[in-house]
This record gives sequence, structure tokens and C-alpha cells, in this order.
Amino acid sequence: MRRWRGVTALAAVVIVVLAGCGRPAGTDGDLTDDWRPVGKVEQFTPKVGDCQLIGDPTSYQPVDCARAHLVETFHIGRFTDALAARPTPPKVGSAVLRPAFAECDARAREFLGGDWHGARLVVQVAPPSPNGWAGGSRWFRCDVFEVSAVETGSDNRSDWPTQHTGTLRDALEDAASPLAYGCVAQTTGGLLQLPCTNAHSIEYAGTWTAPEVPFATLAGAEDRIHAACRTVIAGYVKLPVDRLLPYRTSSMYGLPSQAAWARGDRQVRCFIWSYDQMKRSVKGGGPTALPVH
Repeated sequence: MRRWRGVTALAAVVIVVLAGCGRPAGTDGDLTDDWRPVGKVEQFTPKVGDCQLIGDPTSYQPVDCARAHLVETFHIGRFTDALAARPTPPKVGSAVLRPAFAECDARAREFLGGDWHGARLVVQVAPPSPNGWAGGSRWFRCDVFEVSAVETGSDNRSDWPTQHTGTLRDALEDAASPLAYGCVAQTTGGLLQLPCTNAHSIEYAGTWTAPEVPFATLAGAEDRIHAACRTVIAGYVKLPVDRLLPYRTSSMYGLPSQAAWARGDRQVRCFIWSYDQMKRSVKGGGPTALPVH
């Protein structure tokens, strides 16, 4: 008898518990219609003004620009049309990034307050990661970074950033910016920037826009590049472009790195190489600044 009384008591408890599972007051009994709809998934987008701890354009490690960093993001663009329809993001340094690079180049001049080609600066394009692209991201970053030396080589070393502290905004507004090439001396360690009042034989004059040819073809056309740079020098110094120009000045030049050429940079840096030691800038100095030799 005790056994059956125990079962009866248990059944009573179950009935009471089940009775407690009825519809609570103030509800309609439908548990699904009160759920909030899932919001739209927002894709990650980098921010203008972020600085990066590392220079790899495929990574994203933002820090305050007041801290030492390698790269600064100054503009965010967007891929459209055929580029946006690609199944994978464009590779860093690939030719399909040229329209994006042109946009970054123009925005960099506004951001910096001058042409970055005349300074120890490099501009590059950074697309989303493959995972971000697959998730719908179609932005590209425009990054700028400082390099440690005056670059006249054509290897990829000119794409190596060096540590910088603070933002680069308006860094080239002042012609005397320490980043601007200005006057240069040649030393055993390479080219060294120095005040134009110091003895020197090299001065930055501007850029020449190279034609659309393979990089190897351009690199092999030394005579043509020197002739083009002498014309740039003539405009900088206010010299006549005549048969005497080669007797007034020699020239040296710096090609874009091969990676920069691939992404669309066609600017060749031109430098005056004076036959005499100079102790001032020859900008606008006319024929007396670089006499015939």
C-alpha cells in the first residue's frame, strides 16, 4: 500500500507542476512573434585617421597616431563596377588597383599639402582581406608612410616604411619640411638631406611623367630619362631649353619601385646634379645660377 500511495503522491506533484506551465498573464501564447528581428550585418570598414603598427597593407592593427607607428590611413575609397564584381579582392600591387591608386594619389596631395613624390613619403592602396571581400567589403584604404632615406633606386626597398610619430596631415605645406627632399649631398652612405646653405651638389627639381611602357623598357632608357629630367630642371631653375642646357647641369633620377610602378605610379623624380658646389637653392635662379661649363 505504501508503494501505491507514493505513486499517487508523485502524480499529484506532476499535475501541479504541469498546471504551472500554463500561459502567463499578459501573453498571447506565441513565443516567436515577440523576438526582435536580427539586424543587418555591418561589414568592417577601416577609419580615416587610424595609424597602423605594421606596414603590411593586408593587416589592420590601429593605434593612436600620437604613438610610434608605420602607416597612416588618410582616405577610404570604394571599388565599383567590374572590380566590385570580382570573386576575390585585387592583389596588393596589381595593375587592377591603378584607378584606386590614382584616387589615393590625388587625395594624398590634398592631405599632405603637396606632392608626396618630392618627399620621403610613399602612398599605397590596401584592399580588404579575402574573408572581408567574401563578406561583402568593397572599400580600399589609402595609406601613406615615411621612408628613411632619399630614394633613387628602383627596387622594392623604397616601399619599406620607417617609424613615425604624429599625423602626416599638412606635412608638406611648409617648403622647409624635413620630409621634403630639397638639397642633398652624396655620401658614402647614400644621399643625405641638408640645408641648402650647406655645400651640396644635388637638389630636387620635380617629376617627369613616364610613358606607358613596361618597367624594364623604362629602366633601360637612361638617355631619354636624363633628357626629360633636364627639361624638368630647366623649368625649376628658369633656364632656356636649348643646346647649352646639358653644359649647365647634369642630372640624376629616381624611378618608382617596381611595386609602385605596378600599382600605377608613373612619376620619375628628377634631381639637379651641379658641376659646381652650391650653397643655396637654385630654384628660379635663372642662367646665372647654373652657368655654362
